[in-house]
Amino acid sequence: MEKWFINLARVGVVLALVVVTMGAWVRLTDAGLGCPDWPGCYGRLVVSEAIATDPAAAELTAERPLEAGKAWREMIHRYFATGVGFICLVLAGIAIARRREPGQPVVLPLVLLGLVILQGLLGMWTVTLQLLPLVVVLHLLGGMSVAACLLWLAVARPSPIQGKLSLRVLGLAAAVVLAAQIFLGGWTSANYAVLACPDFPTCQTQWWPELADFGAGFDLVQPVGPDYEGGLLDHPARVAIHFAHRLGAIMATILLGLLAWRLWVNPDGRPVGAAVLSALVVQLGLGISVVLFGVPLAVAAAHNGIAAILLLTVINANQRIWQRG
Repeated sequence: MEKWFINLARVGVVLALVVVTMGAWVRLTDAGLGCPDWPGCYGRLVVSEAIATDPAAAELTAERPLEAGKAWREMIHRYFATGVGFICLVLAGIAIARRREPGQPVVLPLVLLGLVILQGLLGMWTVTLQLLPLVVVLHLLGGMSVAACLLWLAVARPSPIQGKLSLRVLGLAAAVVLAAQIFLGGWTSANYAVLACPDFPTCQTQWWPELADFGAGFDLVQPVGPDYEGGLLDHPARVAIHFAHRLGAIMATILLGLLAWRLWVNPDGRPVGAAVLSALVVQLGLGISVVLFGVPLAVAAAHNGIAAILLLTVINANQRIWQRG
């Protein structure tokens, strides 16, 4: 595989991490509907104060008046996401052109291209369906998946980590549980349930909150039509969502900690294990800080970004564990 193909994938990984982190920044500053249309903003590709007096945008501004700061945040996020999409398109084109070259991956770049197209559609539906929680979460998972695929391409010839079958099973289990935990984190954010449990380590001053309504909290198929900005669920449903995210964090911590330890004691896997453990510790600290300090913007956005980095360390670990020596 050509070195510049790998380097392009590496640039894509960095951009994808920026997009994931910026997505949290946009959501946390209530800018997800800063542009009520897609792909432009009030019919334009560049935000301008002239939008407020533009007759062509009158219908949109009547429904949602222009807030330039929010609109710019949303559009900057879209610009970076477009950059990631362009890189994926180029990678797929190179893969097709060099499909007969030894070592050139073809299937994964094409899968990545399909994934980024789907991600673009989810970005559109996030706006047109007015932050419907399930779409918001799928959009987050799509961004994480794009970053993971780009990383797989960026690490062309990973050094194998020799180990027993149990290590491979543990690596896969850790990846699945982490993906589920990211879903729970996205669901918590999309339903504005971050402060439903304002205390820590208890929730609503209880170890198991009695008012938690798990049925309402995890009704994934919510009606299309309402504006979900700010969240529509009752407090007991939000408590259930937040508490489930905490329970998931415990399970993920156990599995990821065990994976990091198994890698650390393996002579081939010590750096990879250190990376998993470091990202895990930082992520736990950020998650606790979000609650204790009342969702500081920088901390909450970093919590999203480090979740993506933690996922990439686990993907990298699996890539090396399953690599044949």
